[in-house]
Amino acid sequence: MASTAESTNKQVSLHVPKHFTKVLAGGMILLALCVLASLVFGSRVVGWNDLIDGLFHPNADSYGAIVVHKRISRTVFGLFCGAALGVSGSLMQAVTRNPIADPSILGVNTGASLFVVCGIAFLNITTAHQYIWLALAGAMITAVFVFGIGSMGRGGATPLKLILAGAATSAALSSLVSAIMIPRSYVMDQFRFWQVGSIGSGNWSVIGTFIPFLVVGLLIGFIAAPALNALALGDEVATGLGVRTGTLRLSAALAGVLLCGATTALAGPIGFIGLLATHVMRLVLGSDLRFVIPMSALSGAIILTLSDVIGRLVGSPGELEVGVVTAFVGAPILILLAMRAKVRSL
Repeated sequence: MASTAESTNKQVSLHVPKHFTKVLAGGMILLALCVLASLVFGSRVVGWNDLIDGLFHPNADSYGAIVVHKRISRTVFGLFCGAALGVSGSLMQAVTRNPIADPSILGVNTGASLFVVCGIAFLNITTAHQYIWLALAGAMITAVFVFGIGSMGRGGATPLKLILAGAATSAALSSLVSAIMIPRSYVMDQFRFWQVGSIGSGNWSVIGTFIPFLVVGLLIGFIAAPALNALALGDEVATGLGVRTGTLRLSAALAGVLLCGATTALAGPIGFIGLLATHVMRLVLGSDLRFVIPMSALSGAIILTLSDVIGRLVGSPGELEVGVVTAFVGAPILILLAMRAKVRSL
């Protein structure tokens, strides 16, 4: 009993990682610069006076100020989506004990996409509020299915089996999406802009729909972080520390799917943010999820906002959707991580 109590005290004690203050300060500065770039750059580059008018004088009628005012909601939406995907990736990696787990890799994004396209084709849905519930249902069902398939056989849900199950499920669901869209041109026209992944449609109404899901998912993720540290030591050790492993996995997975599904519903299937954000934080802060999870929200917001700015600059005078940019950057990094990690568990 004494040893168990001592272990529990060690688990709940807060040891701040080395350089945490510097990383946090640097991250906040970088986030501020990304927000500034998001407001300034695009098909039209605005000047300092227009930026000030757009931020502090909402009734300003200059074209530049109007452009800045329109970009504010897009930027806020991008920050929220990046934070949600960053935390979702951290939670999925912790629950599956898989260093390369990510909503897009495990097929969760594709499941959400399938339900959305079914809603467009068969239920005639058109609003963000309708998208979000269908996407959440698709994401949850797919997550349960992938984990169930990956848990079959000897050894349970190993990292390799989960990745293979996710890849196979994603391929199958992508085929179903294509099969539904091809004979229905109106579905293809409506779905193809959403499918690429973009935050260009972010407005205050969409943000208002997103916020409740974001808050609930983030709260569950932050609260679960200390227990997830214990889970990383193994189920037997975690149980000895008083952690209900089944309840913990269910609640953390639910939070991850909630964040990923809501983001996918409103912004489309944006991949690799959760993978990149979490690995950056693990690299600089270590493996303590009490710091990795909240800091993944910060790094995810930075990565997505920066990717959106890059897409606007590269695609000028139009724009290159953020989902294309993150895929272009994330795919090589995924290959590198897979080669280095050799699909080991956390």
